[in-house]
Amino acid sequence: MTELARLDHTVINVRFEMDRAEGLFGDLGFSLTERGYHSLGSVNHLMMFGSDYLELIGLPPGMANPRADIAEAPLGINGLVFKTVDVDATFAHLQALDMAGDPPKAFTRPVKLPDGEADAAFRTVAVRAGIFPGGRVYYCEHGTPELVWRPEWQSHGNGARAMPEFVIASTAHEQEAENLARLLHSEVDGAGDCRSVALAGGQISVMTPAAYGERYGALASPMAGRPSIFGAVVFRTGGLDKIRHVVAHMANPAPVIDEANRVVLREPTFDSVLEFIV
Repeated sequence: MTELARLDHTVINVRFEMDRAEGLFGDLGFSLTERGYHSLGSVNHLMMFGSDYLELIGLPPGMANPRADIAEAPLGINGLVFKTVDVDATFAHLQALDMAGDPPKAFTRPVKLPDGEADAAFRTVAVRAGIFPGGRVYYCEHGTPELVWRPEWQSHGNGARAMPEFVIASTAHEQEAENLARLLHSEVDGAGDCRSVALAGGQISVMTPAAYGERYGALASPMAGRPSIFGAVVFRTGGLDKIRHVVAHMANPAPVIDEANRVVLREPTFDSVLEFIV
C-alpha cells in the first residue's frame, strides 16, 4: 500500500514586501531564518518546525521580469507543499492523474552556517494551475535537508512546533477533497459542510465557505469572489501560554480569538489566518 503523503511546508506570498513581512511575523513570535535568495530570483524566510516549515516567499523590489506565480498571485497563504524523495516519479504520478503542470525544476539558495556557506538544493514539481484554485500545490525534493532542518532554527517564542492541519474553503468542497485524496493516495472522511483528507501526521480540512466562516468568524479571510481559498494554517504547540504572551505584547496588534483550546490570529497585511492549538 502506498504511504500517506507528508506535508513539507506551507507558503505565504508577500510579493514585494518581504521587509515588512519579516517584521510582522517576527512580532507574531516566530523565529525566522536569514533571508534566502533563490537561484530562480525569489527571496524567502523560513519558520522551521520538527519536520515541516512555514515559508514567506517574495520578490526583490524592482525585479525585472518577476516570477508571475508570485507577482500575480494574491497576498497571503498560497502554497501547499508535500514531500517527495523522487520528484521524477511524482511527476509521472501527476501525469497519470492528468494533474501535471510543468516538468520538474531544480534550484538552489545559499545558506550561511557557523563554518561557512553552503548551497541548499531543491527540486520541485507542481500540480497544474486550476486543479486547486486556492493556490499553488506542489512537491519538494530536498537534496540537502541538513541545511534546512537545523536545531537552532526550530524554537519559536509563540510555541509553534508543527503544522497538523491545513484549512481550505471551497465552493466545491466535495470535489476538491476528492481531488486531494487522489493526489495524496488518501481518502476523504466526513460529511456535510466539512471533509478531511488524511496526511501522515495531519490532515487537510476542506469546507464550505459557510463552515469556514463559522469556524473563524470575523477573522475568516474573505472569499472575494474566488471559488476556493487557502483559509488557515494550524500550528500545534506545547501549550497556549506562549502565544497568549506574544499576543499581549505585540507591537502591531492583530485580530484575535482566544478560547480554552485555541488561539487564532489573522495577520491582516498578508491576509493570513493562523490557528494555534495544543
